[in-house]
Amino acid sequence: MTEWLPQLELFWRPALTGALLAILLPLLGLTLRLRHEYWAALAYGQVGAAGALGALVFGYPPLLGGLAASLAAAIAKHPLEKRLLTTGLFPLLFVLGWSVCQLLTANLPGVERPGAALFEGQLYFAGVEMLVGAALALVVGGIFLWRKGADLLLAHLYPAHFHAQGRPLWPVRIGFDLLVAAVLALAVMSLGVMGAFALIFIPPWLVCAFSPSWRVALIAAPILSFLAYALAFAIALTHDQPFGSMLALVLCVTALCLLVSVLVRGGGALCSAGTVGGSEE
Repeated sequence: MTEWLPQLELFWRPALTGALLAILLPLLGLTLRLRHEYWAALAYGQVGAAGALGALVFGYPPLLGGLAASLAAAIAKHPLEKRLLTTGLFPLLFVLGWSVCQLLTANLPGVERPGAALFEGQLYFAGVEMLVGAALALVVGGIFLWRKGADLLLAHLYPAHFHAQGRPLWPVRIGFDLLVAAVLALAVMSLGVMGAFALIFIPPWLVCAFSPSWRVALIAAPILSFLAYALAFAIALTHDQPFGSMLALVLCVTALCLLVSVLVRGGGALCSAGTVGGSEE
């Protein structure tokens, strides 16, 4: 603790930036899991990283390129999903983003280091702009989920409700996809592709396995995410470790501990049909 506090005084902006994202990402991840679209998180993040590197090559701000690429992928999803299964579309987008990142870092000077930072995370270098962006994302995302959260559930569980009322489904669905894409593009710039994916996937997955209701899951997921984030930040900062990798490791160890506890107690399978969000099948 005595070693951590002086460093926290120096890195309080990055710490707060990551904390805000650690609260928002699992809230988005719960709905992605409900819709069986958690692959979208990895796809949007990797496409955003490719866009950020492409913008850097042409002399534009990386965040602008990442946002443009992620939002373009979210917009293209809806006409494409009518002809392609989204279970194949998102892995395709991920592979596309990964290949573009690899080719840019391998063939262009000065791109290798930013490319590695986008994948591993560069939270320690997050400045005022990233902090403002994270705060704005949390406010906008929180308002959207508060106002449209019930509609998101109905759109997935009971779409006939919208047809019966003569209300279109696409504003809710596209609005959520654009929100996820924008937040992930922002998160990748600080947490890295895998760090952002770990926060948006693992806490919702674990919480849905044990929460008795959707409302409890909405409270428990960001709490679990924040605690894992705080532990990972403290360990990475005091032991000079890459943050994205440490965050993913802490979340994975947490998940494995819960898995072992379920096996020891002889409980049911994680994410069974009786848990929040239904079965994985």
